[in-house]
Formats: sequence, C-alpha cells, structure tokens
Amino acid sequence: MLDRMVEHARREAPNECVGVLGTRDGEPQLLVEAENARRSPLAYEIAPQELLRVHDRLDEDDLEVGAIYHSHTRTEPVPSQTDINLAFYPDALYFIIGLAGEEPDVRAFRIVEGEVTQAPYEVAE
Repeated sequence: MLDRMVEHARREAPNECVGVLGTRDGEPQLLVEAENARRSPLAYEIAPQELLRVHDRLDEDDLEVGAIYHSHTRTEPVPSQTDINLAFYPDALYFIIGLAGEEPDVRAFRIVEGEVTQAPYEVAE
C-alpha cells in the first residue's frame, strides 16, 4: 500500500493527493484514493460528498479509518499548521509523502489535539 500511496502522489503532482487506509484490528486492508477538492499544490481538502463516499466504501468491508495520507510536493513531509488543523481523527496515523527530493520520503505522524509526534511504521511484504 505504501507503493500505491507514492504512485498516487506522483500521479497527482504537482497538486497534493489525499487518501485513506481502511484498517481492521490495526492492520491495513484497503486503500481508498480521494479527490483533493482544492486541486492545489499547497493544500488538500476532502469535500463532504467525497468523504461520505470514502466512509461508505470503508463501511462495506467493516473497516475503520486507520490512516490518512496526503502529499507535500514542494516541502518536507512534516505536518503544516493546516495539516494539524485538519487532523480530525485522533486514532489515525497521518502519512505525508514528500516528493521534493530525488526519492519519495514517507513519514507517519500521530496528531492529537494539536500535538504532533512522529510515528514509526513497518512495511510488510
């Protein structure tokens, strides 16, 4: 799924991409790409109708929002103040895919009540 997130980020560049990972018991099961309503290289937003579509898709398989990902096409992959303000899922991981360097740089964070902590993650084969 990490490869698919990076591919999504590259495909949407120069605009930011956004998507959700559905999980069950903490294990990723499904990647759902979402449309960035802002169509911007500097920010992302999931429109209410699109968010409903994503949640409906997760509900079909009885999955939870386990992670939200988006890309930074010009800056380091760390949460901006806007990213922090949009962090409405305290139990989710927030992945940021940085595309500014030679190779993609993917980092994960916990964002709870405005507090940001970098989180480790493992990629399973």
